[in-house]
Amino acid sequence: MTFRSIAATLGVTFASLLSATFAGAQENFEGLETIGKPVPGGVNFQPAVTELAQDILWLDNMLLVIITVITLFVTALLAWVVIRYNEKSNPEPARFTHNSAIEVTWTVVPIIILIVIGSFSLPILFKQLEIPEADLTIKATGNKWYWDYEYPDNEIDFSSYMLAKGHAEMNDEVRAELAEYGYSEDEWKLATDTAVVVPVGRVVRLQVTASDVIHAWKIPAFGVHMDAVPGRLNETWFQVDEPGVYFGQCSELCGLEHAYMPITVKAVSDEQYASWVEAQGGQLVGFLEDLDRTQVAAAD
Repeated sequence: MTFRSIAATLGVTFASLLSATFAGAQENFEGLETIGKPVPGGVNFQPAVTELAQDILWLDNMLLVIITVITLFVTALLAWVVIRYNEKSNPEPARFTHNSAIEVTWTVVPIIILIVIGSFSLPILFKQLEIPEADLTIKATGNKWYWDYEYPDNEIDFSSYMLAKGHAEMNDEVRAELAEYGYSEDEWKLATDTAVVVPVGRVVRLQVTASDVIHAWKIPAFGVHMDAVPGRLNETWFQVDEPGVYFGQCSELCGLEHAYMPITVKAVSDEQYASWVEAQGGQLVGFLEDLDRTQVAAAD
């Protein structure tokens, strides 16, 4: 083993120890409902808890209606042609080669449909990139295979690793580690040792980048999916409407352990967020400066 590989191994081990130490300092926020996570047999979207996710859900439903109407129309047209123009029903086929009215119709109508779809979808796409005035900023950096987080306003940073990583199956050790961090057994491979904590009802500017290869930061319940590209800082935003625990995943194929880069976000009240910031040794700036200190103390 070369010196470089030994140093790399020690570095990863040290980072894991730091993360474990920080995880112990993070609060479990007992009583938070888990809202955004996969469910067995689920085929629908996760509950939409941001304006962005609600827009995406509405657009998907609108497109489903349009696609259904088109599919039914084409199916009915095919059935009519098969029945009306088969050899038995139509022994003497027509000799014409084209029909100008029909050709114009099947050209113009799809164009109109696409214009209608675009008039609704493009504003929703642009809204994700038009960031309103933010209450706080979070920077997420993808690594092989974990996430680093920075809260530059609050002067907080930490790494986030999947809980019980390396285990092939559920066992007592996995159950104990999940229970220690306040997660249930069905949240294994979704939960992390540290969580992104955000205040409910506040605009969060999310900056996403990567240190090695392309990753992607995605929380389905937020309607957020942003690529993490080395050397590039991508930005989006979200505003969570409901307190709870939400899960996501790296959604860009990034290598051997791509499946082991989960994302955990806990949305809490302003007072709980301020208490968490203080517990991490961060600075209470911006909207946190105006909070009632007695309520912050009560949230501890």
